[in-house]
Formats: sequence, C-alpha cells, structure tokens
Amino acid sequence: MTDMLHPSAPHHLPAFITAPGEADTFMIVVGLVLIAAVLMVGNLYLRLHSLPERMAHKSQKLQFEIVAVLGLIALFTHNHLFWVIGLLLAMVDLPDFGTPLRSIAGSVQKIAGIEPAPETSPADESAVDIPTAHAAGGTKGGAQGHA
Repeated sequence: MTDMLHPSAPHHLPAFITAPGEADTFMIVVGLVLIAAVLMVGNLYLRLHSLPERMAHKSQKLQFEIVAVLGLIALFTHNHLFWVIGLLLAMVDLPDFGTPLRSIAGSVQKIAGIEPAPETSPADESAVDIPTAHAAGGTKGGAQGHA
C-alpha cells in the first residue's frame, strides 16, 4: 500500500483507511453494531411500552382491556399521557362491585319467589338464546303478569 500513496499524503495512515478495491471491514462492523443496537433499543422500547398491560394482566378483564386500549392509543398517537394513565390504572386495584350486586340480586329474586337465573361465566353469556330466555321468564323484561 505504501507504493500507491500519493507523495503529499501522510506516511502513517490510520488502520480504518483501506486501499482501493479492498473490503472496508470497519464499516461492516459498525453497520452490524448499529443494526444490533437498533434492534435492542426497539425491543427495550416495546417491553417498556407494554409494561402497563403486563401489570394489568393479573387484574379484572375490564381493567385489562382499558389499559390495553390506552396503550394502543399511546403507541399510535405518540401521546405519553395515555401511557401514564394506563400505568396508573394498572397499578390501582379496582374493587369488585359485580359479585356483591349479583348476590343481592339473587337474594331479592329468592324473596320475590322468582327462580334465580343459573350463573354463567362471561364466556357463556354470548351463548344464551335471547328468545328462549324471555319465553322462560314470562313477559318482556322478566316481570310477572297479574291475572
């Protein structure tokens, strides 16, 4: 390489300067490091972004869905306020109002002499046939008619 140098060029060139026609290994290494860094930072960003959803996964279904929607809105709008709200909502344990209210409703139905509806899981609620449910309960709305 020394015989190809221009007379006015310095005689001690850095190691990353290559001769014409040779592969630039420094550029290849820097390119691979850059690709790895972008993938690692992207993975870290997506893990941090999904933190509220992973926290709310153990909670109630409605709370999890609200946190997931807030996370998606934050992802697509780049508005960090939605992410912060989702994180705060995921940290708070919402009280369960549904179970005591169902118990009260069942007790009131027993007192009124109406047979309580069989308990169904949320997955089974979509399978309930509406016309047969009304036919079994009497008139529309479940009210008993007087003769």
